[in-house]
Amino acid sequence: MQVRKHIETLPPYTPIEPFEVLSARLGRPPEKIIKLDANENPYGPLPAVRQALADLPFLHIYPDPESRTLRKAISEFIGVPAENILAGAGADELIDLLMRVFLEPGDSIMVCPPTFGMYHFDGRLNNAEVIEVSRKDDFSLDLPALRQAVQHERPKLLFLATPNNPDGSMPTADELEQVLELPVLVVLDEAYIEFADPCGELGRSISRIGEVLQRRNLVVLRTFSKLAALAGLRVGYGVFPDWLMPILWKAKQPYNVNVAATAAALAALGHPEQMKEVVRRIIAERERMAEALSRYPFFSLYPSQANYLLMRVRGVEAAELKKRLMMEYGILVRYFSTPRLHDCLRISVGRPQDTEALLGALDRVAEEVA
Repeated sequence: MQVRKHIETLPPYTPIEPFEVLSARLGRPPEKIIKLDANENPYGPLPAVRQALADLPFLHIYPDPESRTLRKAISEFIGVPAENILAGAGADELIDLLMRVFLEPGDSIMVCPPTFGMYHFDGRLNNAEVIEVSRKDDFSLDLPALRQAVQHERPKLLFLATPNNPDGSMPTADELEQVLELPVLVVLDEAYIEFADPCGELGRSISRIGEVLQRRNLVVLRTFSKLAALAGLRVGYGVFPDWLMPILWKAKQPYNVNVAATAAALAALGHPEQMKEVVRRIIAERERMAEALSRYPFFSLYPSQANYLLMRVRGVEAAELKKRLMMEYGILVRYFSTPRLHDCLRISVGRPQDTEALLGALDRVAEEVA
């Protein structure tokens, strides 16, 4: 029996190892592991979320296929009509859904690496050509190259993470406006937008989510994974223009957001001030962490507006440093083996005590390489 040929040659996505697997391999209980490798919210779900999950009724009943209650709550939270909102099993599901709706075999999507790996993975999975327009050395967009590539290649979709993962950079308002003028459907992935808002309003002052209804070529994706610490429940949403919604309703899986994820997201949305406070704490710790890490001579940090920091490593092998932090200290950070990032580490922002443990380990490394 023969599977589709492009699936046979598809490189697998490299996810973070499960927590329990790492715990067993390191010989450390989970509470003794400092997990700074996956941009998760270190404070966990709000008390109201935990209570909602504890009290969850009707687990034996299928969820609402239209997520009506959740979409109404999201609508009130972001100020966009529920009719333009689609909930998903994380934003990842919606990325794949867009590709399934738009792409014929041989069509293309466009990405700006280094960036989130799921765009490339889902593009290949959907038998699309993935056109890469590399970012500049500082990870800013190469707008002339992007404009030329869109005009020449005519991609169906352009995926842009704002802030970008893995470096945390944001395009300026003018740069983003130039991108939105291109003849392509632009998918803005705002997974980390809440951490980039200087006003502390969970992304409201800088997000483009309110513009979707005025632009035919704009989609904005969001997630509860970072903001509400619901990464383990997989729940996100997208805002789509009017013309696209009927098509998406026909193509999506019927029961895609489960009842636990729905209840958790609803409980979190009911406490926006508490979510704001957690975001403020993470932003403050990001700035403190950046200042502390910049003192090490073997690190060169990139400015970040997300809940993580990317740094180039000099004088020490980045992969070896990642391994040592894990094996000797139980501290997990992210290493990328790609050419542009082979000498980089990405470290998620944790709690103050997590930062202190990280700095203590790095102090010992610094003493050895001095």
